[in-house]
Amino acid sequence: MTQGPQTFPGRFPNTRLRRNRRSPWARALVSENALSAADLIWPVFVREGDNVREPVESMPGVRRLSVDQVVEAAREARDLGIPAIALFPNTPEHLKTPDGVEATNDGNLVCRAIAALKAEVDGIGVMVDVALDPFTTHGHDGVMSGEEILNDETLDILCRQALVQAQAGCDIISPSDMMDGRIGAIRRTLDDNGFTNVSIMAYAAKYASGFYGPFRDAVGSSGNLIGDKRTYQMDPANSDEALREVTFDLDEGADMVMVKPGMPYLDVASRVKTTFGVPTFAYQVSGEYAMIEGACRNGWLDREKVWPEAMLCFKRAGCDGILTYAAVEMAKKLKT
Repeated sequence: MTQGPQTFPGRFPNTRLRRNRRSPWARALVSENALSAADLIWPVFVREGDNVREPVESMPGVRRLSVDQVVEAAREARDLGIPAIALFPNTPEHLKTPDGVEATNDGNLVCRAIAALKAEVDGIGVMVDVALDPFTTHGHDGVMSGEEILNDETLDILCRQALVQAQAGCDIISPSDMMDGRIGAIRRTLDDNGFTNVSIMAYAAKYASGFYGPFRDAVGSSGNLIGDKRTYQMDPANSDEALREVTFDLDEGADMVMVKPGMPYLDVASRVKTTFGVPTFAYQVSGEYAMIEGACRNGWLDREKVWPEAMLCFKRAGCDGILTYAAVEMAKKLKT
C-alpha cells in the first residue's frame, strides 16, 4: 500500500502562522518585544544664555537649550516616564583650548546644567559624557602631540572632568573618548573621592562612524575637527574587537555598556548582550535620527509607522535601553 504524504505538527497545513496575526489582540498576545518610555534616554544639547531654544539645522526638531530650558525639558521627560536625560554642552569657542581644560572647570556649562537639574527636578537621572571634543580647539576626544592623540596623558584630564561632574551631582558618568584604560582610571577617581554610588555607562564599542556629523554641528566641534578619529574609535569592519572592548570596560568597573552608533551596529549590540548579559544600551546617533526625521518631514516615510519600528529593532536585538533624540516624541506616542 502506498503511503500518502505525511503531515507533522509545525508544518502547513496543520500549522498556519498567520492565525496569530489575524487581529490586533492576537498580535498583542504573542508579541515578543515591547517598547516603553522606561527604555529611553533623551540626549539634550546645552548652550549658554537664558530662555534660548536654538534649532540645530542638521537635526530637524532638535534644539540647543539654555540651562533654564533644559530644566523645563527634564520635567517634561520625567512626566512622560523617561528615566534619564543625557547632557552635551555647546562650549563657547573662546573657552576651547588644545588641552580642553574647560572640561575640568567645576563652573563650566555642563556642570551648571547638572546642578540646576538636580536642584529643581526630582525623579530623573542625569547622565553626562566624559570626553574632550566639546572643549578642544582641534575637536578630538583627547590631548594631542602633533597628529597623535595621547592616551595616558588624556586619562588625567578625563578623571578630573568626571570628578567635577560627579561633584555637580550627575548620576551616570559616560566616558565616550575610547582611550584605553579610562574606565578603571575614572572608577578609581570617583571611589577615592567618595562617589562610589555614581554609575559608569561606558561607550564600550564606539565606532569611527560617518553618522556623527549632525552631533558635531550641535556641540560646535565639526568646524574644529582636524583629521579623523580612527586611531582611537573602532573600525566599522570589526565585531570581535567590540567584545574585547566590552570585556576590558567591565573588568575596569563599568556598570553598563553602550554600542554606538545604533541601527547600523545592531549585530554588535546583540552579540554584546548575548555574550555578557549585562545592561546593554545603544545610541541612535544624530545621523540616524536626521535620516529618519528628514525623510518623514519630506513625506518619504510614514512617521507613525517608522519611528516605533526603529525603536523596536533595538529591543529585538537585546538592548535594555536606547539613547534617542526622538525620546520625547516616542514617549508621547506610548502614552496615547
